[in-house]
Amino acid sequence: MLDLTQVMAGPFCTMLLADLGADVIKIENPAAGDQTRRSWGYAVTGEDSRAFLALNRNKRSVCLDLKSAADLAAFHRLVQSADIVVENFRPGVTKRLGVDYETLAALNPRLIYASVSGFGQTGPYADRPGYDLIAQAMSGVMSITGTPDGVPVKCGLPVGDLGAGMFCAFGIVAAVHARDRNGQGQHVETSLFESALAMSVWESTEYWATGQVPQALGSANRMSAPYQALRTKDGYLTLGANNERLWQRLCTALEVPHLLVDPRFITNTDRMAHRDELAAELEERLASATTEDWVTLLLDAGVPAGPIQDYRQVLDEDPHVRARGMVQEIDHPVEGRVRVLGSPVRMSGTPARLRRHPPLLGEHTDEVLAERTS
Repeated sequence: MLDLTQVMAGPFCTMLLADLGADVIKIENPAAGDQTRRSWGYAVTGEDSRAFLALNRNKRSVCLDLKSAADLAAFHRLVQSADIVVENFRPGVTKRLGVDYETLAALNPRLIYASVSGFGQTGPYADRPGYDLIAQAMSGVMSITGTPDGVPVKCGLPVGDLGAGMFCAFGIVAAVHARDRNGQGQHVETSLFESALAMSVWESTEYWATGQVPQALGSANRMSAPYQALRTKDGYLTLGANNERLWQRLCTALEVPHLLVDPRFITNTDRMAHRDELAAELEERLASATTEDWVTLLLDAGVPAGPIQDYRQVLDEDPHVRARGMVQEIDHPVEGRVRVLGSPVRMSGTPARLRRHPPLLGEHTDEVLAERTS
């Protein structure tokens, strides 16, 4: 796989596939490489930023200046034996560079060529620059994030960027299977905007079902109640009583049987219509004990519940994270031992593995070019 991407969405896509065994060759400009190497995130003592290290493990780096005739010819030679090319330039740039789908497919008809952009390759927004923040704003995500009547808030995670990376990887895998059947490559593309919109499953459902524009609900769920964060004696917990069986278990565990017969809360539709009143009733009871005590009691009663943890608690202290191997360490030639997130995909026969450190700029140029000319 030849990886022409940088920053987040594209590198995340190729890292997901690299974790599962793909040989990803990251093509970088020799002048500076991926933007995140130097100018993004948190600096480290040696070569690259933490942002780069987080998104580029299991890859090899090759330096090629695609504006150079000699380097472009070298890239074209790599394409002839490649399975996949992934790029995240703004639409039109690949054509100017001579690395567009039509040019490369002529060199290798079996090539799967994947594009990630801000708004897609076509449509009135195609030429706009694409950033996660803009995608969240224009796709509706920011309109339903945060608290009612609050200022606009983006989702804490870059759902447009990361979603586009995941959707692109999914499309690539599907294209590989199609090629196994018909022998033909194809162009796969997605965008930050469409990925964020595609995740708006409940919001689109609410709008089409009611004609009402969905509003921000804080931590609450727009399809059921109670399903949200609630205040306790010393903080907050989250609970999900999103069906009648769990609602009855919750009221029994909290010793509030009167809520079961309260006309405001008889059905899920009733509870959704009186969501704020329901939260107030529950928080009045939850104020009598700590988050830890309530979570223990609710779980014992069969009610889904959990504390709200910060990232120190998650990454350093959580025993489940440790047991599932979601924090991994990898040896880096400059930084020494570096911690990275593990893959969330579990496969019994071909598990995801950390095989290579995030590469130094151009670390594998001679190696890869020699492989393709031998």
